[in-house]
Amino acid sequence: MPSFAGFPSGSVHTTPLPAPFFTELLPQIDDLGELKVSLYALWFLDQQEGPLRYLALKDLQADRKFLEGLLAISGVDSLSEVEQARAALMDALDRATRRGTLLRAIPPGKTADDTVFFLNSPRGRAALQSMLRNEWMPGLEGHVQAVLELARPNIFKLYEENIGPLTPLISDALREAEAAYPPDVIEEAMRKAVAANARSWRYIEKILRSWKEKGRDDQHRRDSEKDSRRYIEGELSDFIEH
Repeated sequence: MPSFAGFPSGSVHTTPLPAPFFTELLPQIDDLGELKVSLYALWFLDQQEGPLRYLALKDLQADRKFLEGLLAISGVDSLSEVEQARAALMDALDRATRRGTLLRAIPPGKTADDTVFFLNSPRGRAALQSMLRNEWMPGLEGHVQAVLELARPNIFKLYEENIGPLTPLISDALREAEAAYPPDVIEEAMRKAVAANARSWRYIEKILRSWKEKGRDDQHRRDSEKDSRRYIEGELSDFIEH
């Protein structure tokens, strides 16, 4: 069983869940696949903007990581992995629509492959009726295709993948950095450390402090040859592996 490293500290995006999900819906759900697809739909729709929010069948079929999670609980052995994942997905969606969590419809003039789902909420019901009246068509309004793989990794994962193993002291330092700097700033500092072959938290911390004191101008972001030489020959040289 894969282990979970825990929720990261610092600022992370949160997905709101309506209270009736816990008080009314959760006690009714008796299938893990249905629970997963219901939670996924709530997360996915939260990534959208505007009143016309929907989840396309193709969106679900394109999210490899989500399908892998469904495949792990499918319990079907006679089909190929692709067929098993598709069968598990359709079963979970059928359960969620029969339950009334999701509303399913095929846009006018489209086929079953173009099936879309709406949350059974006032906004979702209104969007569904508007679509059925041909007032709008899915796919024409800049639909965001959110997938689990695209979630920004937390800085602990970034550090392990790009700098080195975590230690208790490094973990504490990363938590402090999360509270002091935006995630994209920390990520950029790590990438600069990797580019300079300076895989050290002390080096990264120096960059962050420098940016905090002097600002990040275009010269910093371009990572020019002059900047690289200054890091190698200047006050950060002790932390660079030559």
